[in-house]
Amino acid sequence: MKFFWIFHAKRIKQLSLIIVAAFFTAGLLYVERSQIAVFSTSDGPQAFYKAETDDKQIALTFNISWGENRIGPILDILDQKEVDHATFFISASWAERYPDLVQEIKDRGHSIGSHGYQYKDYTSLDNEKVRKDINQSSQVLAELTGERPILLRPPNGSFNKNVLQVADSQGFSVVHWSVNSKDYQNPGVDSIVEEVVPSTDSGDILLFHASDSVKQTHKALPIIIDQLRGKGFTFTTVEDLMASTKAKNEEIK
Repeated sequence: MKFFWIFHAKRIKQLSLIIVAAFFTAGLLYVERSQIAVFSTSDGPQAFYKAETDDKQIALTFNISWGENRIGPILDILDQKEVDHATFFISASWAERYPDLVQEIKDRGHSIGSHGYQYKDYTSLDNEKVRKDINQSSQVLAELTGERPILLRPPNGSFNKNVLQVADSQGFSVVHWSVNSKDYQNPGVDSIVEEVVPSTDSGDILLFHASDSVKQTHKALPIIIDQLRGKGFTFTTVEDLMASTKAKNEEIK
């Protein structure tokens, strides 16, 4: 009986260690997964969020879906800081309301990508509705800018394997991000700076917003640009980052 109890205790100890290790591993996987902002199929269409490069090049991107008051100050900051290659992902329903602002973004030399039309989560729609929304957005933006967009950032940044395949079939590259400024939370200028600068590395795509809901981005942006330049980073286009690397990806099941 005594022997049995010693043996059982060892088994319990071993099992406990296994359980603890499993929880530890699961925790690491959860943290890792929460930091992986983009997914793709293993051998099919890929979504791009970070360039695999040693060059200290990064891309600034801005989502915009409503309001007209924040875009001007942000464009002015980019001009003042001589950042000529930002990418604005524009909701086409917004573009229809503010065609002059769309033209101003283009005239200042920045790239325009699609942010969908209705601003509905693509993962909640069937393939045909996703296809219709993508095409409607593409048509509106092409009419306003004279160029068909080739980059797509789905509304809310939400997508799955089906969305990737539909986007690819329509000739779009899905672009996500690797550094999230969280400016939409309006946490304060210092918090936005701290969210971005220490986290930025070579090849990163940085996410900001230019809708009226963000009230501190135009104040944080010059600080961020100066500090990143001080660390040796230069700003380039999303297209140039995509041309220089393969997209990092994780298989979607």
